[in-house]
Amino acid sequence: MGEVAAELYTQDGTIDIKGNPALKKDTGNWRACPYILANECCERLAYYGMSTNLVNFMKDRMGMANAAAANNVTNWGGTCYITPLIGAFLADAYLGRFWTIASFMIIYIFGLGLLTMATSVHGLVPACASKGVCDPTPGQSAAVFIALYLIALGTGGIKPCVSSFGADQFDEHDDVERKSKSSFFNWFYFSINIGALVASSVLVYVQTHVGWSWGFGIPAVVMAIAVGSFFVGTPLYRHQRPGGSPLTRIAQVLVAATRKLVVSMFAMLAAGVLELVRLRTIAQRGLYGEHDVVPISIFWQVPQYFIIGAAEVFTFVGQLEFFYDQAPDAMRSMCSALSLTTVALGNYLSTLLVTVVAKLTTRGGKQGWIPDNLNVGHLDYFFWLLAALSLLNFAVYLLIASWYTYKKTAGDDHPDAIAKGGAHD
Repeated sequence: MGEVAAELYTQDGTIDIKGNPALKKDTGNWRACPYILANECCERLAYYGMSTNLVNFMKDRMGMANAAAANNVTNWGGTCYITPLIGAFLADAYLGRFWTIASFMIIYIFGLGLLTMATSVHGLVPACASKGVCDPTPGQSAAVFIALYLIALGTGGIKPCVSSFGADQFDEHDDVERKSKSSFFNWFYFSINIGALVASSVLVYVQTHVGWSWGFGIPAVVMAIAVGSFFVGTPLYRHQRPGGSPLTRIAQVLVAATRKLVVSMFAMLAAGVLELVRLRTIAQRGLYGEHDVVPISIFWQVPQYFIIGAAEVFTFVGQLEFFYDQAPDAMRSMCSALSLTTVALGNYLSTLLVTVVAKLTTRGGKQGWIPDNLNVGHLDYFFWLLAALSLLNFAVYLLIASWYTYKKTAGDDHPDAIAKGGAHD
């Protein structure tokens, strides 16, 4: 009888939307994943389509200087990666991953809708002079920032849950499904990058050449498509029951939240070299005006983006699987959120770093490293500083990794894993 039940139902405790034990043939596995992956692709397209060009929006429409715009964006970006702690807690303790994702997507859409209105509705759009200098009223600024932080709250319920929810569709006690779970994380990362690629190319072009209302309106529509995609798959999903408050177990995995590779250091070095080339060209041609176009090929930017992309490839997929496998069963969303807090801390530290560097390097009336006119600054020095900090980060990671003790997972008992000497030797 037990063998028959094992063939019919999942053995990892998952249930269907009605609360019944999940049938293998009707729920989960790859049949449920297209809806989750499509949702993630659209959500990332909406997020990056709105955030990639946000510094320029702050400068062009909100009348901010370079440093102020960068700090506002990094503060907001940090919040986007700290709010997952809220979403993860609700998912693991009370709502479950499905309802947390569903609820926070609605908040997300409200934020995108308000941001679109702030760039298209008369009265919410700042008045701009003929030279493009805009002077938003306090109410107009408030509308933009309320929209941005609604988006930050909305993404906080999606980021920590969606990868774990996708992994929940595969029964860890089934050999075939357990192997498929690793492939899911690869496809999950692929869907993120497809969304980011379209956003960083097509939507940035729209924002620059068509207008901000279209540039922010399209992400709002795409996010609505993401919501539709997610709900279409509802009958097929498997669900893990919420497991109570996970806060008492957070200490077990905090140490793992420092994972990062030294590869990012080389991206900063490449960026520094590019800035050296750019400044040398400026000096040779006398192009010191703020709006002067520096005649160097855009392909100089390829190395830094290629290297930072390689760093993400090396870490992201493995990190997702690491946190899912190593997390206590009832707090997988929380552990995913903890991994995202490293990005939040990075954003907040970026704000602090830009502020400190700007203050120190402008003493005595100097231009500083990061002036409003970057053609007379020294952004290259800033990239060298980031490279040094990346190296320090890698040293800390090596130290902490040497202390970490791996949790034994279900796959470690499998004969193949034993024959290979264990999964985590």
